[in-house]
Amino acid sequence: MKLVYDVNQRPPLKKNLVYAFQQLLAIMAATLLVPILADSTGLYLNQPAALFGAGMGTLFYILVATRRKSPVFLGSSFAFISPLASAVAYGFGGILLGSVFAGLVYVLIALIIKKTGSEWVNKLLPPVVIGPTVALIGLSLCGSAVKNLSNTAVSSDNYNLVAILVGVLAFLITVYASVKGPKSMRMVPFIIGILGAYVIALALTLIGNATGCEVLQLVHLSAFDNMQLFKLPRFTFLGMFGVYKDATNAITGWTDVLSLFLLFAPVAFVTLAEHIADHKNISSIINRDLITDPGLDRTLIGDGVGSIVGSFFGGCPNTTYGESVGCIAITGNASVSTIALAGIYCVLLSFFDPFVCFVNSIPSCIVGGVCIALYGFIAVSGLKMLQPVDLNDNRNLFVVAAILVCGIGGLTLHFGSVHISSIATGLILGILVNVIFNKRTADEKSEAKAE
Repeated sequence: MKLVYDVNQRPPLKKNLVYAFQQLLAIMAATLLVPILADSTGLYLNQPAALFGAGMGTLFYILVATRRKSPVFLGSSFAFISPLASAVAYGFGGILLGSVFAGLVYVLIALIIKKTGSEWVNKLLPPVVIGPTVALIGLSLCGSAVKNLSNTAVSSDNYNLVAILVGVLAFLITVYASVKGPKSMRMVPFIIGILGAYVIALALTLIGNATGCEVLQLVHLSAFDNMQLFKLPRFTFLGMFGVYKDATNAITGWTDVLSLFLLFAPVAFVTLAEHIADHKNISSIINRDLITDPGLDRTLIGDGVGSIVGSFFGGCPNTTYGESVGCIAITGNASVSTIALAGIYCVLLSFFDPFVCFVNSIPSCIVGGVCIALYGFIAVSGLKMLQPVDLNDNRNLFVVAAILVCGIGGLTLHFGSVHISSIATGLILGILVNVIFNKRTADEKSEAKAE
């Protein structure tokens, strides 16, 4: 696509501060949701700490691992929610050790790729395989967007037509800013969409509070209860040293260490496929192959060590964020300086309690409305990768069919404590079908060359 700012271009500082804040809003809801889902008590996993960890992991990925060549944001990974929830029983040390195991899997694979090269990745994952996989990543998130939009993410009993209306307004405001607005608006459509809908939701909430109408009470004003100006996050490394007396560390021997390894390491192997797909996706958007330069080995080290760095502070392993990719695709701003600045925002604002409270007060319906655009662009960018693929050839058609049907249908594989997601399952089957049935004979190659 035509970019407004390329990877190495830096927007003017004042504009860049706004663009980075938009990136922050795009990734914020998911980053702050992971610690709540994994540890609702907040004793071991803390939202501000997770935000700080995401910022530090992103900065390591950009500045150290990929040398400012890859505009990718790393945030708290949903794939590790189940392992994290189990690791809480082992205390801060168990959470960090499990995350280290996950990160080391990425580092090990990166070292293998550095030795063997990454050319086999492009052969194993041609457009006919990676295109539908990227589309599947976006489509798999649609359910989350719709549940947030209808206010049923927590319970189906919370279905709310007013919430849907406000969420759709957030989407329409975002679309208007991106399509019809002047250039200054087109660069920050998500800020305009979120804040515009928030004002509407806040007005409805105040009316609902005055009249006692629960349907109108959309903004979570209780998020501001007990708010402080500055608050120190509950960092994981401080918990390991016994700073927090209300929490314990409970690793008692090698059996516990092995249990943590079996909880986290298999998940890292599964998320590897999504790491490659996300980098293929952003490569197609910025018109340069990140698998080759800076190289898959560097992006994997950035993701793996970035997860360890993030967990050292916030407990949550990190992963590449599709919301960030979607934001780049819609705005055309692929500047790595913007992503780095968003990481700095995460670090600084994790200490600023009013901001964390504000984000927690944003109605889920507004998040869902904005995510219609974000997740939709991920799916569409995957479909664009299929443009050069001949789908009249049944060999290609069956590969795409295998990936989409298994992924959208939710086919998962379970081997004891190892769970392979529907996206990874669809990708594995698609690779097998492509490898087995898409090999061309010498005559077919000659015929294709002649055509």
